[in-house]
Amino acid sequence: MIVLVLNNRDLNQVTWEQRAMAGDPKFDAAQGLPDFPYAAYAELIGLRGIRVESPDEVGPAWDAALSADRPVVIEAVTDPEIASLPPHITFDQAKSLTSALLKRDSASLNIIRRSFREKVQELLPHRA
Repeated sequence: MIVLVLNNRDLNQVTWEQRAMAGDPKFDAAQGLPDFPYAAYAELIGLRGIRVESPDEVGPAWDAALSADRPVVIEAVTDPEIASLPPHITFDQAKSLTSALLKRDSASLNIIRRSFREKVQELLPHRA
């Protein structure tokens, strides 16, 4: 058995739903979570724990998990400012998200910067 924990120290689905559905900015005091060492805890209770902190560690982590002789917890440290919502949202959801970002969401600038960069990369021709 393998359990994948996406550790972004945030109630991320709630955060993004509030932004996209209600136009509310992130409420840091209620949505931030303390960091917890999921992989280390797994080791303490006799499971195999694997912590992944960069994209190049993903493949080897899954290889190790799939060849393990016991249950495994893979803890993947992820960025809370990457939307966990589907990539295609309705106009009303986009409008609400924009409203949330304009209301001084704590991550507004980072989200806007990343979104712009990703859209530019999507539109530019890919090089082999």
